[in-house]
Amino acid sequence: MAGEKQGFFKRLVSGLSKTRDNIVSGIDSIFSGFSSIDEDFYEEIEEILVLGDIGINTTNAIIENLKQQVKEKKIKEPSECKQLLIDSIKQQMDVGETAYEFESRKSVVLVIGVNGVGKTTSVGKLAGKLKDQNKKVVLAAADTFRAAAGEQLTEWAHRAGVEIIGGQQGADPAAVVFDAVQAAKARDADILLCDTAGRLHNKKNLMEELKKIYRILEREYPEAFLETLVVLDGTTGQNALAQAKQFAEVANVTGIILTKLDGTAKGGIAVAIQSELDIPVKYIGVGETIDDLQKFDSSEFVNALFHKNDDN
Repeated sequence: MAGEKQGFFKRLVSGLSKTRDNIVSGIDSIFSGFSSIDEDFYEEIEEILVLGDIGINTTNAIIENLKQQVKEKKIKEPSECKQLLIDSIKQQMDVGETAYEFESRKSVVLVIGVNGVGKTTSVGKLAGKLKDQNKKVVLAAADTFRAAAGEQLTEWAHRAGVEIIGGQQGADPAAVVFDAVQAAKARDADILLCDTAGRLHNKKNLMEELKKIYRILEREYPEAFLETLVVLDGTTGQNALAQAKQFAEVANVTGIILTKLDGTAKGGIAVAIQSELDIPVKYIGVGETIDDLQKFDSSEFVNALFHKNDDN
């Protein structure tokens, strides 16, 4: 496990290289280029953080925190601010104990997200990871509006060695979830993992669809712990933040899966989502394999973000 974690950290460092170039190289030049800590110094840092998709509100909070620390510790040298800035970013991302309670209880995990963000792939990878933890997993293919979703999830189910229910295009998503609940109960499954709700262009329809699913779960499986994860594409930056906000309006979102962080210059969005929405990023993806989806560790993420290229 330690080897896998170390391997993932290296992939994370590598995957965040564009974000790092976008944020860190600019910040390093500020720390070395300024001889004193003044408003211009803070404004330069602010600009780089905003351009790195960390978001205006989060950036303001980070800068305020930095100013306070500089004052309290009576720091005079700009170069001494770097670690304070790193710590301040970590602090903004800390939303308390990021729970993975569903892993240790009979659970239903609903995974929602717009088409194209890597939602179905994330469900498949999560199924594989849970199976590796000796969990009995049943998959529900309840994203019935996208033609290839059922086939794609069936392929992942075979790969992970888990059972799959549904998958017929055009079927009622709530009916698929109903069938999957009966299957999960009959097989005494640990976790029912549902791929659902692949649309956002019509919020009313999405809301109705999710309400139906929640009603079925409450009625048919009240003893199950319910986790709702939203999958967001890290390459879309502020757009991902807007999507998360919209989904949070129609569902009780308990966590985020942030995909495609490899090769994007917008990895700073992980900081903004966690800080501004108070919804924890629970998993991040930096590649195609099952091992490229990992539990999110905010401290490790910021360390990878500020990792020097020559240390890779």
